[in-house]
Amino acid sequence: MTLTPRKLNAYTMFKLPAAYICGVRTKHIDNNKCLVTVKHKWVNQNPFKSMFWAVQGMAAEFATGALMIGKIQDSGKRVSMLVTSQTATFTKKATGRIIFTCNDGLLIDEALKKAIETGEGQTLWMESVGKNEDGVEVSTFKFEWSIKVKQPKVAV
Repeated sequence: MTLTPRKLNAYTMFKLPAAYICGVRTKHIDNNKCLVTVKHKWVNQNPFKSMFWAVQGMAAEFATGALMIGKIQDSGKRVSMLVTSQTATFTKKATGRIIFTCNDGLLIDEALKKAIETGEGQTLWMESVGKNEDGVEVSTFKFEWSIKVKQPKVAV
């Protein structure tokens, strides 16, 4: 099954309702890149009249996670995935529409290939950069993902 923005947005609505209510939406996904947007509004603002940092984090993480989900589906293997660490930098107030971009599809390919070949868990750092409508960077999130191929269940 090929991932599309429409399928990912439906997934968000049913599996991540807080992100959906806050306005997190996938706009584009391909083999190497994912774009996720979120618009500053009353439901996702902080007391300083800008977007709450955690809402930015949801959008940023989803940009990396959607790429990971797509790559795992394409592999045909059962692979677990988990964020094990995260860092963020905030450089400007997030107002208006923020677009988070992750361009780390090739990093996933390398880690997934190694995990499948060796059977050992792998970790990789993925970056998601948020920019406002003027193209000004407002935040950068880095997520450490851990992936591991699940072993087939043995019947007793």
